[in-house]
Amino acid sequence: MGAVPYGDEGGPRGVDYGAPRDGHARRDVNGPASKPASGFEGADPGLYGPRSVTWQCHGDPIMWIAGVRALYLQALHPRAVRGVMANSDFRQDAWGRLLRTADFVGTITYGTTESAERAGARVRKIHRMLSATDPTTGEGFPVDDPELLLWVHCAQIDSFLHILRRSGVPLTPAQADRYVDENRTNARLVGLDPAEVPATAAGLAAYFERIRPRLAAGADARAVDDFLHSPPVHPLLVPGRNLLWRPLAELAYGSLPAYAHRLYGRPAPAPRTVTRRLRLTGLALRSIPAGLRWQLPPGHILRAMRRMGPGSRPSTHALRSPAAILDRPGRVEHDNGGGSRTWLSPD
Repeated sequence: MGAVPYGDEGGPRGVDYGAPRDGHARRDVNGPASKPASGFEGADPGLYGPRSVTWQCHGDPIMWIAGVRALYLQALHPRAVRGVMANSDFRQDAWGRLLRTADFVGTITYGTTESAERAGARVRKIHRMLSATDPTTGEGFPVDDPELLLWVHCAQIDSFLHILRRSGVPLTPAQADRYVDENRTNARLVGLDPAEVPATAAGLAAYFERIRPRLAAGADARAVDDFLHSPPVHPLLVPGRNLLWRPLAELAYGSLPAYAHRLYGRPAPAPRTVTRRLRLTGLALRSIPAGLRWQLPPGHILRAMRRMGPGSRPSTHALRSPAAILDRPGRVEHDNGGGSRTWLSPD
């Protein structure tokens, strides 16, 4: 699950990348004429670039809670979670899997164009080779079924956007729409046609209304729930797990929509309580100096800043300025090559 939903995919490992499956040539999300925000002329901004909402948001430490929420939500699609259980060692190496998923998100957000495309090609290649069996009907299915890939993508983007906003990141409605639209690039990398992927927050909400009748918490979902609640650790680390991990996991669970709590059969704190805790947790995590946080592996942000220059430093505070991303006057519309429209200021 997560950005790479099935086999044990990691970051790019020397796999050649080719044309996107949607048949479009890749173009930067900021448009072909965008310049590095830092002034490092000729630097490769990657697939998103410093002028994207995604670049500014994905460096926020609250994203770790958002990722856990995505896992809870993704597990409610019986076929999607069966694909994970049948094709990975989730139970034995769940920590490694979470870190590899985070590495994938970091690569496609902050890596070079080549590294991001290579990571996507690796995911698509592995998915093409995998299959699983429906736990209810016994029918076999490919794990790169577009319906399943779409569910995994939407659950991830919804979780990222929900936690960012609920924890206090000041995204305007227009910026939220931009974030959803930008991440159709993410969808393309895992094998989806961007034209079939929600491009606005309202489109994302409508997708969840349509998919809800197909969701259930079967044995696989409950196994994911058990792991996220009490992941296996060395006996000496159990007190630390209970003190540090469990409150964050419960916060991620509490932030799920009410229907997800009903499916899992576990209660959650009142929404106001969850929101208050998310805001306090966001403040605490953001109080840790970014330079210190970004020293932790795999170091995508620091590498991106060395490539692009100090002006590319990601910060959600950039979204608050009168000339914030997307919202400033004089914006120009460009086709991103995937059937969607994105905005940038003329240079």
